[in-house]
Amino acid sequence: MPHKILLTRELPFPPLEFGGEVVDTVVYKIGGEGYEGAQILCSTPLDVVDAQLIDSLPESVGLIANVGIGIDNIDLAAAKARNIMVSNTPVGNEDTADLAFTLILAATRQLYANEQFVRNKVWSVEAPFGVMGQSVHGKTLGILGFGTIGQAVAKRAAGFDMKIYYYGPNRKEAAEKAMGAIYEPDLAKFLSKLDILSLHCSLNEKTKHILNANTLSQLKRGAVVVNTGRGGLIDENALVAALETSHVSAAGLDVFENEPNVHKGLLARDNVSLTPHMGSATHEARMQMAQRVIGNMFTFLQTGKPVDLIE
Repeated sequence: MPHKILLTRELPFPPLEFGGEVVDTVVYKIGGEGYEGAQILCSTPLDVVDAQLIDSLPESVGLIANVGIGIDNIDLAAAKARNIMVSNTPVGNEDTADLAFTLILAATRQLYANEQFVRNKVWSVEAPFGVMGQSVHGKTLGILGFGTIGQAVAKRAAGFDMKIYYYGPNRKEAAEKAMGAIYEPDLAKFLSKLDILSLHCSLNEKTKHILNANTLSQLKRGAVVVNTGRGGLIDENALVAALETSHVSAAGLDVFENEPNVHKGLLARDNVSLTPHMGSATHEARMQMAQRVIGNMFTFLQTGKPVDLIE
């Protein structure tokens, strides 16, 4: 009997073969048929893999292989209750860091507003200047979440002579020495130092809305906020309010709380640069992710355990 992999949506995989046999791939729908004997569910961050979906899976499923670094779309407790393993694809970090710094520059230089200035033909001899932005050189950057991506952003910031602070649950002395970063364990003190804040932590119960009305008020007036982590890290109502009062002068956002829907208050502002959750959206990174998830699935079929197992 050929191996069978369930998909949460159609994915552009090449024909898959394992053990000399073609692997059957089927899009999974709760209540559907033809899923018997499937061993893996392959999901993407766009798909909610909640307790209802997990409980509906065939008993034969032993792995949820997620395409992406984050796993906040998966109910890990429900998976554990079913003895189903979960894996991710921890690649594309450099591309996400590139986008984060792109958004830092876009927000500080008011790129969207100035593009509209040109496209709407406001630019003229009588109006020779667009919207003035801020320089990032010598400014203070705060990185909330100093993992692989956060550290990659710090490397880029060093080239702009920025002073770098980071906040997180653990101090990382080797990394801070390499990056010239300073650890600040107190969130309020951390935020009060910053000209620019870039979010890179995972989304969980402790970090949901870590940036809210209270913590936003702790930023320097005129600070810039950039988020390429997860949309739920920010209370979007509070961010819009902070933008309206200019307490936050600009924002660059790649992720949103209710994707693909974006808060109308963010859409309405020309001092906010927006991108469609595309941190790893390069040909190179997506190829790496596809290869990594296929590797996880095939290693599971061969050994009973994926390479990138989430413990």
